[in-house]
Amino acid sequence: MSYVIGLRCVKCSKEFLSSSVDYYCPDCGYHEGILDVLYDYEKISRVLTKEKLQNDSNRSLWRYLPLLPIEQPELLSHLHVGWTPLYEVPRLASALGVQTCYVKDEGRNPTGSFKDRASSIGVIKAQEKKAERITCASTGNAASSLAGFAASQGLPATIFVPQRAPEAKVAQLLIFGAQVFSVQGTYDQAWELCMEASRQFGWYNRNCAINPYLIEGKKTVSLEIAEQFFDQPAEKIPDWVVVAVGDGCTIAGVWKGFKEMHQLGLLQKVPKILGVQAEGCQPFVTAWKNKTDLQPCLEGDTLADSIAVGYPRNFYKGMQAVLESCGAYVAVQDEDILRSMTTLARTAGVFGEPAGVAGVAGILKAKKLGFISSTDSVVLIVTGNGLKDIHSAIIATGSTTKIEPTLEAVTAALKQ
Repeated sequence: MSYVIGLRCVKCSKEFLSSSVDYYCPDCGYHEGILDVLYDYEKISRVLTKEKLQNDSNRSLWRYLPLLPIEQPELLSHLHVGWTPLYEVPRLASALGVQTCYVKDEGRNPTGSFKDRASSIGVIKAQEKKAERITCASTGNAASSLAGFAASQGLPATIFVPQRAPEAKVAQLLIFGAQVFSVQGTYDQAWELCMEASRQFGWYNRNCAINPYLIEGKKTVSLEIAEQFFDQPAEKIPDWVVVAVGDGCTIAGVWKGFKEMHQLGLLQKVPKILGVQAEGCQPFVTAWKNKTDLQPCLEGDTLADSIAVGYPRNFYKGMQAVLESCGAYVAVQDEDILRSMTTLARTAGVFGEPAGVAGVAGILKAKKLGFISSTDSVVLIVTGNGLKDIHSAIIATGSTTKIEPTLEAVTAALKQ
């Protein structure tokens, strides 16, 4: 049973039946008319209880089915999504200068990234609509995620990636059998082209910025984090949750999940949200600091490809996540992101890609600016596995030590 009661435009507040609109508010257009999925929380509170969750053996995001916009649960993919581990890492906390640090390792999802949560929903919605093909534009992770889930369901996928997309992510697309267009331009150009193609050919559009259902998958990371603190007193619930930001969809989903768990009485307090961007592409940080509307960044100059988004399509929701939670936005240098890859790996044993580890540098920056204190506890959401971008990992760590196959060579190298 679906508990969805409609959709609401975040700009004009007009409400629609989910059966009457597919993607965005027809009056406000896709640049501003982002829709939010509305639920009957009173009914949900009677079926999604603490006791029900604690007794549920389904350790995946589908344990939250009442809070998801699924009309045909028989279409659920066999791939296991969600219920990723949450590690308490004292050594990382010490390195960052905070009281407690937890790491939510989203690289453990089927295609190695957080985006699997969204794609698992998108493919089902496409099937419910009887779509013959699904599409999206992506810098890499959403694309490989969609390709994997579309393959698992036998649904053809066409993906648009910018020319800078990492080779490992493109390889995933091809191995899953997706049709891949490498757009010789920026992510924003790839996104607009995908939008045009979707309209022209009638493909189901998985682009999270305009498809309201994808954020519903992303919010499940917060539903899980909240549940993973069920047995803790209120003072143990983290003060901050930290996530890298590109289009604004991920941070919006993170915040919505916490709000819903609090509204349902399943979370005693909500954490503040820290959004982290790269200094070479920081439209959210600029707008938040200056208290202005969106000022697009024409060129996303950062090695963290997953957050190299100069024109964030979900600006309103992404900004509201920080404003409503009394959180903050910070920008970090690429050099700090590279250092974060080794810091996280060597203190927590978690290998994250550049965008996935940007939160490590973000915590240090937020501490320096006085947003986070040494007595605070934080949850770091690592959104993607480091194998997604081996090139950056090699830059961060350097090369191997080459030796001859003798013990003498080993001894000489040790002395050096």
